[in-house]
Amino acid sequence: MIKKLLSQLKNKHFLSLSGNAIMSVLGMVTVAILCRKISVAAFGTWVFFQGTLMFIDTFRSGFLTTAFIKFYAGSAKERADNVVGSTWYVATLITFILILINVPFFFFLEAIKDPGLNLFVRWFGVSFLVMLPFFMATCVAQGNQRFDRLLYLRLANQGIFIVCVMVLGALDKLSLPMVLYAYLLSFAIPGIWVLFNNWSQVSLFSKKTFSTVKELYHFGKFSVGTTLSANLFRVTDTWIINFMLGPGVLAIYNIGQRPMELVEIPLRSFAATGMPELSEAYNRGNKKDVISTMKKYAGMLTIILIPAGLIAVLLANVGIGIIGGSSYWGTETGVQAANVFRIFMTFALLYPADRFMALTLDVIHQPKINFIKVLVMLAANLIFDFIGVGLFKNVYGIALASLAPTLVGVFIGYWALNRYMKFSFFSIFSTGYHSCIDVLKKGRQQLQFSKR
Repeated sequence: MIKKLLSQLKNKHFLSLSGNAIMSVLGMVTVAILCRKISVAAFGTWVFFQGTLMFIDTFRSGFLTTAFIKFYAGSAKERADNVVGSTWYVATLITFILILINVPFFFFLEAIKDPGLNLFVRWFGVSFLVMLPFFMATCVAQGNQRFDRLLYLRLANQGIFIVCVMVLGALDKLSLPMVLYAYLLSFAIPGIWVLFNNWSQVSLFSKKTFSTVKELYHFGKFSVGTTLSANLFRVTDTWIINFMLGPGVLAIYNIGQRPMELVEIPLRSFAATGMPELSEAYNRGNKKDVISTMKKYAGMLTIILIPAGLIAVLLANVGIGIIGGSSYWGTETGVQAANVFRIFMTFALLYPADRFMALTLDVIHQPKINFIKVLVMLAANLIFDFIGVGLFKNVYGIALASLAPTLVGVFIGYWALNRYMKFSFFSIFSTGYHSCIDVLKKGRQQLQFSKR
């Protein structure tokens, strides 16, 4: 029985989910330590630096990850080698172009008074370069559906960071610069490992072909929109809060968003495992299977989120207090952070539909629509952010404004997919409900069979 259970846990869905869960849990533990060991303002500065860095990294990951998997998975060896070498070439090119863009700002460091922006300009180049081998190794692991290897990489990355933070905290040496050094180390050590053990397949760099580079470019210039949609609005919120309300309010907003990892964990996991299934249906020319697969994944996640969301909203104050510590437990700061979380959870039920409709548009070769959608969503987010800050003059205005781009994204995604094949939006939820029932029945049957 135990042997059967362990074999079932080795499937790609469980490995993907566990990898994302480990990253999120360790991330929240790290945030909990930082909230207790550095000031609220310093934590806000770190949030600005890390959020901006990860957003810029989205141009690289969003440009290449989907394109790499699409052209690499299932290809003949020669073609696969070309894709890896070409991806390394484009990733390196993007890295050095963005570093060069950052260089002129070094001459204006003394004039940059905002601590978060100053830190970012000073350390962006080193950080972005150090993260490159790790990024390529995750691409190769996903392309080969080696979710076990992906799990090891993520565990090493987040594990090194949290261990460094814990040790520095225990020695009472934790400060903003030390947090930054620990962060760089968490990418540098796994990066060196993947280079020497060829997990990133850097040895295939010379296999690049400019025809494949061109393919990656033409697909990636639009597919970047899908990845941007998951990060763009958060970082614009970060910038507006930082410059209009201050790093202290940014810290409150970030703590309020941290429990949203409960939503992001299954979203990221099922997106990673759902894309090959969607691609397979599309490559067979089966439109019905493409839409039914999209509805199954989006609907199941929505149904699962309903009870999870209700529990999370009721226990929001407790969760924020555990994450933030004494500065957030039973204080006005904690109440504000908990209310931010509650606001986001009220419309989080739309996230699965938005994410999987966007993913499906990429699969059916409509990345341009996703790109246009993201631009419209960004415009809506910026407009309503400024309206929210103007009306409320606090963090609630930003949180409420986030509903606008979500509605825009769902509407455009549904409209675009209906041009591909007609379906009812509400059928997503009925499909998800019946899929959940089927999974529960199968799980019960397997459990009964294993007991025999």
